[in-house]
Amino acid sequence: MKFWIVALAFLCLASPGSSQTARKRAAPRQLTALDYHEIEQLMYRYGQALDTCSNEGYDYADLYTSDGEFIDKFSPEGFAKGGVVMGKGRDGLARAAGGGPEGCKKPADGGLSTKTNDGSVAWNGWTHLMVDPVITPTATGATGRVYLIMLNVDGPNTISRDGGYEDVYVKTPKGWRIRQRTHVRTRAWHNPKLQTPDLQ
Repeated sequence: MKFWIVALAFLCLASPGSSQTARKRAAPRQLTALDYHEIEQLMYRYGQALDTCSNEGYDYADLYTSDGEFIDKFSPEGFAKGGVVMGKGRDGLARAAGGGPEGCKKPADGGLSTKTNDGSVAWNGWTHLMVDPVITPTATGATGRVYLIMLNVDGPNTISRDGGYEDVYVKTPKGWRIRQRTHVRTRAWHNPKLQTPDLQ
């Protein structure tokens, strides 16, 4: 009987400390003003690198970690499948930006192409604008959300909201990088009462 009383008392004393230790391990890291600034710079450099196919698409790829990936949950196929990896690793991401080892490619139809993976968006005249970023610290780095505004996708001088990006960021020896970026539909973050089945 004494053994069970002692054991119970030990558990009662040990539990608060154990839960506090677990909470400390999972606590979000503290981000500095410089951290926020550097993560925002990733967003801005992303748009320019993607729209210009600079350095054969590798300026875009180098915004990610070496094993980083871009996931499409926006296109009809990507949405239907719950996400499709469009690029992973440095070469794969450079290709996703329209470049890669083979260099930047002009769309087969020329001008404003609407075909998936049909050459570089640099030749399409598109512009990616990322606005209203929200960055949240996590235990391993940070996550982010940002709206995606597109210029010229539907023709010259057109403006459209093309969903947004959900990001996972990590700090590497070379600075902050994107571990994962997912392109989601416009209503992905809406209150469920305001969502539609296709999240468009």
